[in-house]
This record gives sequence, C-alpha cells and structure tokens, in this order.
Amino acid sequence: MRIKTVLCDLLDIQYPIIQGGMAWVATAELAAAVSEAGALGVIGAGNAPPETVRKEIHKARALTSKPFGVNVYLMSPFAAEVMKVILKEGVPVVTTGAGNPGKYVGLLKNAGVKVLSVVSTVNLAKRLERAGVDTVIAEGMECGGHIGQIASMPLVPQIVDAVEIPVVAAGGIYDGRGLVAALALGAAGVQMGTRFLCATECTVHPDYKEAVLAARDRSTVVTGWRTGHPVRALDNKLARQLLQAEAEGVSQAELGVLAEGALRRAVVDGDTEYGCLMAGQVAAMVNRVEPCKQIIDHVMDTASRVLEHLGKAIAQ
Repeated sequence: MRIKTVLCDLLDIQYPIIQGGMAWVATAELAAAVSEAGALGVIGAGNAPPETVRKEIHKARALTSKPFGVNVYLMSPFAAEVMKVILKEGVPVVTTGAGNPGKYVGLLKNAGVKVLSVVSTVNLAKRLERAGVDTVIAEGMECGGHIGQIASMPLVPQIVDAVEIPVVAAGGIYDGRGLVAALALGAAGVQMGTRFLCATECTVHPDYKEAVLAARDRSTVVTGWRTGHPVRALDNKLARQLLQAEAEGVSQAELGVLAEGALRRAVVDGDTEYGCLMAGQVAAMVNRVEPCKQIIDHVMDTASRVLEHLGKAIAQ
C-alpha cells in the first residue's frame, strides 16, 4: 500500500518521514542515509560554526543525490552565518527550532528553499504561518532534547485546525502505528529522531546507542523546567545532579556549568554517566541497531499493515 501525502510532493521525497535535525547526532552520514532510503535526511547544525556546516553539506552531497535539509538552531550564535551558507550551497530544505525564523523566511523562500519550523504551541504555529513558512512541525513533549509542555496527541490536531499549511507530527513516533495515528490526527507526515539514534549510519558513540537499547518505559527524565528550557534525556548521574540542583534552587548560571558540554560528552566520548543522553520516550521501543533503510521500510510496512487492518475492521 502506497502512502503518499502532500509532504512527499512538497519535499520531493518518497515517504512522509523527516529525520530530526539533532545537534551533534544528525551528521551528513545519517542525513544522507535517510535521504537515500526515501525519506528526508536532515543535518543538525546545532551550535556549529558555518564552515563546519558547509563541510557537512558537501559530505552529504558526496553520499546522496537526493534532497536533504539542514536544521538551524536559531539560538546559535552562528545562526545568521549558517543561513548564508545554506543559501550559497543551494540546500533545498531548512528546518528551524528554538525560535522564530521570520527574518530569514523571505530570503529562503526567494531562493526556492522549503522552510519547516518546529513548534510546540498553537500560537507559534499561527505566527509562523503568517511569516510564510511552508510547514510546521508540531512537536510533543514526548520527544528527546528540548521540549514543550503539550503532548503530541492533543497538540497535533489543535495545530492542524489552526493553520492552513501542512503539519508534521513529532514526538513519540516509533513505527507505522505512529505514522498512521499522525495521519488520523490530520498531519501530513512525521518527524522521527530517537529511533535514528540506533541507525547503523548514526555516528554517535556505541555506548550512547547501548544506553538507548537498554531504556525502559520510565527511563527518560526532564531537567531544566525552572530555566525555561526543559530537556528530555535518559536518566543518569548528570540528570540526577541537575534535578537535585534545581530542587535546591541553584542559580541558572550554576546549572549551566553542570550541563556545559554534556551533549558532546555523550555523543563523542560515550560518557553515559555525565553526558546528556538526549532521547524521547520511545527509546524504550528501540531494540536493535539497523540501517536507515530497514528503519524506514519497517515504518512503512507497519503503516500499511495497520491501514489494512483498520480497513477490514471498518468493513465489518
């Protein structure tokens, strides 16, 4: 059964799946493998300087001829320069997070770049639609990394009802069941991050992958509520330190010192105790390391089976 939505036409992809642009995690290797498998791979720029992003774009182009995107973290000190690199390199898709990309939208659209923005509230979705973005990614708090305060199930249909542009569902998506559920809520596709942590082509440290494989249903915790920038990650010594410090009323500056460099420690060094192992609640469902193609094929196969089952159930 073929599942093709407006998102496929918009991004020139085979399947309505976007890979999350996770900082330090979403390298050219991962993005290219996802794109080669028929979905949209995304390079995560994070706080990387523009020249690093340029090199990743070139590397991805050497690995795939299919469309891919770059995620721009709008709080990065290099965000404006990274946007210039994207325009110069002719990247076809940009996803944005942690802010309002309004001042860049006109330049990107004039260059033919598709703009997709992550949102966690209805108001921000409406504001970004007015700004001219092509799609909003409604991200529920089940996701890994920086989160909002609303879960995917209530968030997605509210945003679908509030805007005219296509909506992508994110947060808590693992397989075809999540894809079909998202479509039922009115979304045009899904964004997945956590499952790709254990893709063969994902370059994170093997110990990070092992921590994800060992996760259970209550293995993630959220730190940073008091700072206004909550983060979901796997429970470890760092997470417990941060939670304790928050409970004791430690200043934001001191919390920042505790968390500084923690994502790099996890991704590069494989520090599973004092690194920040960002992962969503679906980490408990990830049970093997496998190529991106197998992950995407599994999502689409299970979605087809679910739709077939639903069709039979309705016919009865």
